[in-house]
Amino acid sequence: MSLMKAFVRTNAKTDEVEIAQVTLPEISEEEVLVQVEAFGVGIHDRYFIPKDAHFPYVIGTEGAGKIAKLGSNVTNFSVGDRVIFTTNLQPKGGAWAEYAAANKETLISMSDQLTYQQGAAIPVAGKTALESMRELELNAGDTLFVAGASGAIGTYVIQLATALGIHVAGSASSKNHEYMQSLGAEKTVDYHDPDWPQQIRDWARDGVTAALAIQPGTEKDSMQVVKDGGKVITVSGYGLDLTSERNITVRQMGHHPETQKKVKALVKQIAAGDIQLVIEKEFSFEEALEALKKTETRHARGKLVVNVGE
Repeated sequence: MSLMKAFVRTNAKTDEVEIAQVTLPEISEEEVLVQVEAFGVGIHDRYFIPKDAHFPYVIGTEGAGKIAKLGSNVTNFSVGDRVIFTTNLQPKGGAWAEYAAANKETLISMSDQLTYQQGAAIPVAGKTALESMRELELNAGDTLFVAGASGAIGTYVIQLATALGIHVAGSASSKNHEYMQSLGAEKTVDYHDPDWPQQIRDWARDGVTAALAIQPGTEKDSMQVVKDGGKVITVSGYGLDLTSERNITVRQMGHHPETQKKVKALVKQIAAGDIQLVIEKEFSFEEALEALKKTETRHARGKLVVNVGE
């Protein structure tokens, strides 16, 4: 029996995560076994556990590495290929391990222009940003306010929106304002300043076309800066019970099967240098829980990743 190191939840009653020795996952004919070189750290990684999970359950949702073994129905990849993968809510466990099983539909080929650390930082935040842009339905000349814009999702949204000619304003602590401006944000405000909604309204005159509430609990404040008849898109799903005012729509970001193709295109844009990927810090495997706790503060700039190999 082959064993590997992994970060696991030991039962459903506690959300504590610990490092353990577990067996390598068995793959189906539709899956590959990936030797994980790096994994991304997500805000919900310790909580995203499927209802039918068997414990100890390996946590995590995204990573990058080399294919170590192929399922019999996987024909468009080979052993040794460098890939990005996701493992969201699959019963056999996630990406926070030396090896992970991944369905062939989640695999994205990774060029030599990208490091494993960069690859691991893309899938979840990149897909969320693309889904958010689809839901916002904005056009060149429109204005967008992003609440909590300096994190991994906001880093992509600012760049994707400005590339389309959309005027972007974002909120974050003042230390991140120069960073957001470097990505293309035209207006930055400090959410600690009680006057920030007025600053956005002054910038956008009658209010912004739409707002993206990335951070939970920012939906109501975001509504203040949206023009009559505009929209607030919530990433987390919070704020859907808000009383509508001024004919503003509050809607949760949805998921669309075509978005995976856009993620593949985003990977190519990042590899070509057309979209900037920001990794605030890389952690060693032994430091993974430190990285998780930092991400859970919601104060990370860009993305945190963990190196599995030496």
